Amino acid sequence: MTARRLRASLKGWGGVGAMAVACALAVVFALLLPLSNTGGDGSTGIGGKGVAQVTQAADDTCTDPQDQSLSPSRDESGETIAAIKKRGYLRVGVDQNSYRWGYRDPNSTRKSSDLEGFDIDLAREIAREILGDPNAVRFRAIPTIQRIPAIKNDRVDMVVRSMTINCARLKDVAFSAPYFLTGQQVLAPKTSDITGYDKSLAEKRICSATGSTAYDKLKADKDGGKLVSSADISTTVPNQLDCLVRLQLGEVDAVVTDGALAASQAAQDPTVELKGDRFTTEYYGVAMKKDADDLVRRVNQVLVDYRRNGWRASYDKWLSPTLGADSESANPPAAKYK
Repeated sequence: MTARRLRASLKGWGGVGAMAVACALAVVFALLLPLSNTGGDGSTGIGGKGVAQVTQAADDTCTDPQDQSLSPSRDESGETIAAIKKRGYLRVGVDQNSYRWGYRDPNSTRKSSDLEGFDIDLAREIAREILGDPNAVRFRAIPTIQRIPAIKNDRVDMVVRSMTINCARLKDVAFSAPYFLTGQQVLAPKTSDITGYDKSLAEKRICSATGSTAYDKLKADKDGGKLVSSADISTTVPNQLDCLVRLQLGEVDAVVTDGALAASQAAQDPTVELKGDRFTTEYYGVAMKKDADDLVRRVNQVLVDYRRNGWRASYDKWLSPTLGADSESANPPAAKYK
């Protein structure tokens, strides 16, 4: 059964097996070798509520992290944006193995080095508004667990990589207003007796990405008795796509990840499917340095414009085939600010 499922999965858009090789290489080289891309560089892990110079922060009372961003502004006189303009390009941390979000399609007629997907469209739109050129961006592939260190160590100006806004992360980085609604879901083989995030996970081996909100949720629920005690959550991987490969090889029984990412993986492998409804409500945001208030405000203005013109077209192109034209994620979440 496992072998048949694996063979079936490799008939897809280019084969998750091939993607796994790229994923493994990305883990080794991502932080060492920037990838070129038409003026650019180039790996593979979620509910919204003020114009003073106030640094974005989280405290012990943080309950609505998606509402903690700074109000939008078109002002580009700040130090962070001035440095980006002087350099001439944005440095953006992305995924290069997440189907329809940030990936390289082996069947594309475009250059093989080109990244494409929903997150890539957004990164290019930010570059277009700030620098006047959607190609003035260098993509740096980073694994899930390296997203925050890449920002704090100034390897990137921002991360646009299906990154959930939450209170813990707000202690380390600043976030834009939310640009996408999703939530955690279970992915498992169609033949599995798993029915969702429930007692059917008893004795099951569950995979998640290191440093992801999926693992944080699994760990908290296991410790708090909300997840069946016999569930095994010990399998973690650097990049979320690796979980799908582990599932295909029969090394785990289920994957927990953002439903939006899981839907894309189910599109790659017709032998797996989402099990049950999402069991969290989470929002993606653009992550930046905590003291980069000028950049945070400018990115929020980009998002204001993008919600009106561009966001839905990108959704229809990349995500509608997997999530549906009328899903709860089919429109950008409303933005609220501090």
